[in-house]
Amino acid sequence: MLSRDYIFFLAIPALRGFRGFLSEARQIYRQSQCRIFKIYLITNECNVIFAPSKATNRLSVNQKREIFIMKNVILSVGSEFPEFKKTAVVSIEKGKEFYELSSEELKASGKWMVMFWWPKDFTFVCPTEIAEFNKHAQDFADRDAILIGASTDSEFVHAAWRRDHEDLRNLQFPMLADTSKSLATELGILEANEKVAYRATYIVDPQGIVRWVSLYDLSVGRSVKEVLRVLDALQTDELCPCNWNKGEATLSA
Repeated sequence: MLSRDYIFFLAIPALRGFRGFLSEARQIYRQSQCRIFKIYLITNECNVIFAPSKATNRLSVNQKREIFIMKNVILSVGSEFPEFKKTAVVSIEKGKEFYELSSEELKASGKWMVMFWWPKDFTFVCPTEIAEFNKHAQDFADRDAILIGASTDSEFVHAAWRRDHEDLRNLQFPMLADTSKSLATELGILEANEKVAYRATYIVDPQGIVRWVSLYDLSVGRSVKEVLRVLDALQTDELCPCNWNKGEATLSA
């Protein structure tokens, strides 16, 4: 049970209206048994958080809104991956650069999905990761997994970067453009100050359920081989010990 000395923040889409707001407020009130001192209606699609009232009662509404948005909970293992429909860059050939990619299409494929995020295009650590994922693109395909790269840059910035950077011109996977930052917000992976995505990686099974998440600091590149190792382990559907690698014995319960 939550402490009763809490302010309750609830954000709902504007289109749901005030009745939807009150209905959701009552429902969460009953579930949490938390006394609602104040309710702030914020028409942004963000997560629900609770903040100590003594720490926030002197802040302006805008400051409270910032606290709310920056404390999104990271979508974790066992959750359903959010639905989305975004433009992706799939080629640098003129007229064939863009493709509308959706979660519905991915789920219909019956395959695993590996989505990795980077903070910004035209930076330094990011292309080393993207190039390394590209080197292993066939390894992911061999494991029946669809590989997708993503950031909050626009599709036009993605396309320009691919043309400009030698290591990115022949990518074998789409670069998703989450320009509105809606998907990154739902995943809870936006960095508080720059509002860019952390180096997050999601492995999602064919049913659309998150099976593994990793999150790296903006300055540290991740290991693609570790992503493959975890994917291999998940696909065994067995108990895999520490440092397990494909081909090694699994454990018996």
